Amino acid sequence: MISDKRLIKRYGQIADKIIELEPEMRKLKDEDFKVKTQEFKDLIANGTEPDSLLIEAYALAREAARRVLGLNAYRVQLIGGIILNSGDIAEMRTGEGKTLTGIFPAYLNALTGKGVHVVTVNEYLSKRDSEINGQVYDFLGITVGLNGSRLSKSEKREAYEKDITYTTNSELGFDYLRDNMVSDPSQRVQRKLNYCIIDEADSVLIDEARTPLIISGGSSSRKNMYKTANDFALTLKEHDDVDIDLESKQVYLNEQGMRKANEFFSLKNLFALENTEIFHLIMNALKAQFVFKEGIEYTVRDGEILLIDQFTGRIMEGRSYSDGLQQALQAKENVEIEEETVTLATITYQNFYRLYSKIAGMTGTAKTEEEEFIKIYNTRVVVTPTNKPVIRKDEPDLTFGSKNAALKKLVKDVKETHELGAPILIGTTSVESSEQIARYLTKAGLKFETINAKNHDREAEIVAKAGQLGAITLATNMAGRGTDIKLSEEVKKLGGLRVFGVERNEARRIDNQLRGRSGRQGDPGLSRFYISMDDDLMIRFTVPKQRQRFKSLGDDYIKSRLFTRAITNNQKKLEGMNFDQRKNVLDYDNILAQQREIIYAQREDILEATDLTVAIKKFQVTTAYELIEKHSTEVHGEKTLNSESLLKVIDGNLVPKNKFTVQDFYNKEKMDLAIEIAEAMMKLYKARISDIPEDVALNMERRVILDSFDKYWTKHLDLANKLKSGIYLQQYAQNNPLAIYVEQATSLFNKMKVNIADEIVNNLSNVILKLVEEEPREERIEITDKDIENILNETGLSKDDINNSAINRRFDELEKEFKEDKAKLRRLRIQRDIMLGLVIELERREQMISESSAENQEITRLIKKIQKERDITTITIEEVQADFEKIAKKCKDAEELHKLSIARDILLELVQRMDDFKKQARFESKKKAEDATEEDQKVKVRIG
Repeated sequence: MISDKRLIKRYGQIADKIIELEPEMRKLKDEDFKVKTQEFKDLIANGTEPDSLLIEAYALAREAARRVLGLNAYRVQLIGGIILNSGDIAEMRTGEGKTLTGIFPAYLNALTGKGVHVVTVNEYLSKRDSEINGQVYDFLGITVGLNGSRLSKSEKREAYEKDITYTTNSELGFDYLRDNMVSDPSQRVQRKLNYCIIDEADSVLIDEARTPLIISGGSSSRKNMYKTANDFALTLKEHDDVDIDLESKQVYLNEQGMRKANEFFSLKNLFALENTEIFHLIMNALKAQFVFKEGIEYTVRDGEILLIDQFTGRIMEGRSYSDGLQQALQAKENVEIEEETVTLATITYQNFYRLYSKIAGMTGTAKTEEEEFIKIYNTRVVVTPTNKPVIRKDEPDLTFGSKNAALKKLVKDVKETHELGAPILIGTTSVESSEQIARYLTKAGLKFETINAKNHDREAEIVAKAGQLGAITLATNMAGRGTDIKLSEEVKKLGGLRVFGVERNEARRIDNQLRGRSGRQGDPGLSRFYISMDDDLMIRFTVPKQRQRFKSLGDDYIKSRLFTRAITNNQKKLEGMNFDQRKNVLDYDNILAQQREIIYAQREDILEATDLTVAIKKFQVTTAYELIEKHSTEVHGEKTLNSESLLKVIDGNLVPKNKFTVQDFYNKEKMDLAIEIAEAMMKLYKARISDIPEDVALNMERRVILDSFDKYWTKHLDLANKLKSGIYLQQYAQNNPLAIYVEQATSLFNKMKVNIADEIVNNLSNVILKLVEEEPREERIEITDKDIENILNETGLSKDDINNSAINRRFDELEKEFKEDKAKLRRLRIQRDIMLGLVIELERREQMISESSAENQEITRLIKKIQKERDITTITIEEVQADFEKIAKKCKDAEELHKLSIARDILLELVQRMDDFKKQARFESKKKAEDATEEDQKVKVRIG
């Protein structure tokens, strides 16, 4: 792999070429920029690779940013933009201008017309960046959209149709899931996932990776069971009944705990298959009681459990834990327990972002996680040089024996620094810690601003002011990321912003992000951490004896780079464990991802199809094969088909009545027989829908298929999740839990596909039958030869006048004559319809005879022979059949007899249709029927 140094050198040479074009770009008129953009688009449309236009496109965008924003991109920002275009992560220090850097690759890739997504961690940053950078894009002739959680579907679709779309990571993922749940293609909002640039990439791709995106719906009422599980968890004690792994934050029942569970719930074996649900409830209750802490993982507000982003301290609005954990926390905190929701769709961020053709990211700190970026996302992290040298002073940690001693020293240092007038930013790891420090500062009489999960409304405003003279700001972790803390010249003279960290974070990069708030663009600054033996990190990686020795320090502390390195090594170990945990989540999700891609691809095909015959045929083959399997019994080690029972199930139900006999099933391969049965299924199905309009049938088929897909996919997600929650127990049997999960999840998926096919085949059959049964029967009336004769006599028409022109001419005359007689006019219009309908039917019959004649003169001759010069409108079926039998008896040639049979069938069809015309003409609409006279009713019909 090429080193960062060599890459930066190569990219630096490209950046120099971009800067060399500055004089040329300065000569352009404002209106020339959109013209150049169109030229680029045309070149790409004609096959030019976008990367070959990079130098000129970046130079054009650079000049556009200078004219519109007054910002001339530094060389390092151009290098960052080149890194992003290559599909890697650019590590750029705080204040180096990541927002401007993102303009260049976004512009270049937007020229393809395939769409670019710029992803931020919150809607405030999305809105801010889209408004600022949107001015540059508009100047260049590139359209910009802003996606958000409050937009309607049509507004979202419009945002995604733009060349560049700004959005949050969660909304982007949820839109993807929702798009794969629609029942009509027009309801989708996203285009194909092409290229995305992720701001604060470590936050999105690393920190958020532990929590999958989940869309829930429906409910299952188990309120009392959660209370019961919580009551059981309260009876347990750490070490005696449960074991807690502090490093991985997992809790397990030990042998005594299992015994207590069996007794409490009156079970013989907690791990029996029928007790899966109880086991799931118990595990959630244990997590709620022993692992999740109020103020750290969640907070309680107005009787609600609200999730806290552990890396930003922000409340995660609209988010809740799934699979019953939210209800377990509600039971623990004694607030109202909501109905448990069912997972309808889910995906991890890892698998979602791997759906893009190319991804890139920007962040201030990512190099420490490069291994994970490479293994999971196939992107490397390239550290860009700073525009100015970093002169911030990073002091060694101060390590105390107790939290109280650490906070006392912190307050002392804050007071001294505040007296100088220098601004101070205090970073904490949790809301709980933030509130504890706030009490110490208040007691000392210090005024300060706080940003945490309980007070984040004014976050950007507070952070922006954090660099002012005398400002004291208390923030949870990475609060305010994306907002610069700018210093006045007076503050710079005082030594810049002081950053004091209380407690080290699990990951070094989080600490580095806190430090990076100070010292931007060559500004002076200072950073220092206050560590105590009461911190979570120290408890997890030290033994009680070590912690006790430090207690003897009292209010004193140790300031040692050696000890700081030891803490850093512990962080490295924890980072490795967290990576393993995220990798473990991904390993289990990968099997689900493969299954999800299959289901979503099939769903896509169903949505886009204009004919679902092929898809339905596949479902019929699957169903037929499973029916054969179901009706096969094992005899002497071999499976034998019970033909009688199979025939009983399908005959007249799934296949036409009497289509098969028992003998038809003998000595055939299962798949061959399944295909044969499926063909019969299709024949019956097509016959059942023959009278239904094609568009109606297609929509009905699509709805039935998608309903079955969604129903069983939801069930599969639930089963797969419950399977995963207890799979760790396989390790006690010396089995590989992941291998067992893959095997069982695959088996569940295969069963799901069979269930889907079976339900689709049966539901389609039932729906069609229901449609046929419920179709309203229209009234019919018989029209006799006498009725036709009466109309002819009444209107003065003769049999020779039965043609369109004669009929219309005569009825036009009559309607003029009786224009004042409304009743007479209604009667004439009905009579006109009947006579015109008769003409249509006669012409059709004659055309059929004519076509038959054209195809086979011999058959035509035989038709006339049977007809014996009789009028086609008066000959009967009985007469045709009788004459055919007389002629057939004299016929000795087999071929002649075959043709005679065809002639008879054609003639019978003609006679039958004429008979249908006479006997089954439909009434006009109900309203006309009510308006007509009683005499009119006898002949009132609609021809169709």
